Amino acid sequence: MPRRFKPILAALPEPEKVDPEDLAASYRAGDIDLVCVLGPTASGKTRYAVSLARRIGGEILSADSRQVYRGMDVGTGKDLSEYGDVPYHLIDLVPAGSDYNVWQFQRDFSAAWADIRRRGAVPVLCGGTGLYINAVTAGYDFRSKKPLSAEGDAFMSGPGAVADGALPRSTYFIGTLVSREERNARIDRRLGQRLEHEGLVEEIRGLLDGGVPAERLIAYGLEYKYVTQYVLGKIGYDEMFTLLSTAIHQFAKRQMTWFRGMERSGVRIHWVEV
Repeated sequence: MPRRFKPILAALPEPEKVDPEDLAASYRAGDIDLVCVLGPTASGKTRYAVSLARRIGGEILSADSRQVYRGMDVGTGKDLSEYGDVPYHLIDLVPAGSDYNVWQFQRDFSAAWADIRRRGAVPVLCGGTGLYINAVTAGYDFRSKKPLSAEGDAFMSGPGAVADGALPRSTYFIGTLVSREERNARIDRRLGQRLEHEGLVEEIRGLLDGGVPAERLIAYGLEYKYVTQYVLGKIGYDEMFTLLSTAIHQFAKRQMTWFRGMERSGVRIHWVEV
């Protein structure tokens, strides 16, 4: 019988301490013009970013390819109650079922970022869609009109020329760090909560009843793919949960692969434990 070997997992980054006062001072001095909090799903990045924004006089810019859609709240984890009195931007931009792409995100980000700076606040970009983060912090110009899905965006490629318009010149990157085991446990707990108590099934049933085509919801990936199949009677509840849990675990792993790739390309990410 052949021996089975466990795969060798890459070591996690070393955690650091980020001083909000030093960060605010760097922004006021003009050393940085954007703070970016990134991390895989269920790593606590929204909670961290909101806390940080509150301490440094910041406003949140969402970098999530699905939170731009109105009516897709539970499945995308908008968690708007977490923001409290901290203003947020780039959420609920277009109706569910419509197209939205990275070029549009660049345009909308640029306008919101410039407005925040004009009003003297600190822009804090927060999210897990690596392509969207790269698009606005590296100034890439994506002319494709193809909409992104949660499962596909980490594999899209092709930076073009530097984008037109105002984009940040110096970004301070903070990554929220959590072990793989804890991350997967959080994913499963959160998925159960959204299905059993927060109305994820009802949300997707309502989108279907409201005229959003099933194939469009499925194309958004993850929760919308598998729960739509469950609502349509194509798979059972237990199968849906297992498939979706596995897909989210894999998605979180791909997110970390993207962020570590950013580091290999020269981006400094300050990883913090939350």
